[in-house]
Amino acid sequence: MQIGIFSVGDVTTDPTTNQTPTEHERIKAMVTIARHAEAVGLDVFATGEHHNPPFVPSSPTTMLGYIAAQTERIILSTSTTLITTNDPVKIAEDFAMLQHLSDGRTDIILGRGNTAPVYPWFGRKMQDSVDLTIENYNLLRRLWDEDTVDWQGQFRTPLQNFTSTPRPLDGIAPFVWHGSIRTPQVAEIAAYYGDGFFANNIFWPKEHYQQLIELYRSRYAHYGHGTAEQAIVGLGGQFFMRRNSQDAVREFRPYFDNAPVYGHGPSMEEFTSQTPLTVGSPQEIIEKTLTFREYFGDYQRQLFLVDHAGLPLKTVLEQLDLFGEEVLPVLRKEFANRTPAHVPASPTHDNRKAARAAAESSNDASTH
Repeated sequence: MQIGIFSVGDVTTDPTTNQTPTEHERIKAMVTIARHAEAVGLDVFATGEHHNPPFVPSSPTTMLGYIAAQTERIILSTSTTLITTNDPVKIAEDFAMLQHLSDGRTDIILGRGNTAPVYPWFGRKMQDSVDLTIENYNLLRRLWDEDTVDWQGQFRTPLQNFTSTPRPLDGIAPFVWHGSIRTPQVAEIAAYYGDGFFANNIFWPKEHYQQLIELYRSRYAHYGHGTAEQAIVGLGGQFFMRRNSQDAVREFRPYFDNAPVYGHGPSMEEFTSQTPLTVGSPQEIIEKTLTFREYFGDYQRQLFLVDHAGLPLKTVLEQLDLFGEEVLPVLRKEFANRTPAHVPASPTHDNRKAARAAAESSNDASTH
């Protein structure tokens, strides 16, 4: 199980002080948070991609490349790379470059994006989003898997005798997760290619995401990649904790009430009862997180949102310290004890490289 954090990179006024960080301060804070995530033992740091205020991470690979130079172990990912509005050629090149710079500590979560104005900014139409997703990912897959590509489609100029550079590290493309909060076609794409499916289940009740994940698992098996239980699943989550539960609730409430992603909607109590958000003690975080596999089955990646809604950097780092001290060791132990042997390990560059070498060795032996 990979356990990590993701950031949406919002620039939000702290409702308790009325202080608003500058874009520069917020960007540098995200870097500090990523470095601290590695220091406390987390496995993944992921950043979103946004092109509209109040969000700042418009160039994820620039940020992740900078973080790669300052870290040694943590996997660097995106919590969404917009497959609809980015050119697949640029995605192929940017993430292969990041692979090399990070020595393989790179993967990617692709998504359609849910901000309607972004599409015309990049010369696209939102009503084409599903068709763009299918066509662009098909091209991206070929750019990574084939040295020379001839291609023609509906949404970009044709390619003739084209080679994307640099080539993926060790000939192994970055692992792809397809992220969705509501789109069954995305689950189908993930299953067809045998990729991972990341259900960022932070907004809606679990029953909605159970349907998406069950669809992905069944189609993964249908396409012959393994059993439904062997499909590669990731989940989102959120927490705010203090050692005393009442302190956590009191401190987080003004941030929840003014959060750009769900503020001024359901009450914090309603939201925590229906979604993965946990506001309370370390033990409450542990107990609720361990229920996720009861709803969705065994899975490979758990990412938490911890640095949004105007929370000060100092507070976020305190959250990570407490998580690393009291929550992470217990989650690791419990997930290890509860996960059956037939469930695949979390995908990394090294274990995928080892699996390819083993397959090649087996093929060589069978031909002699």
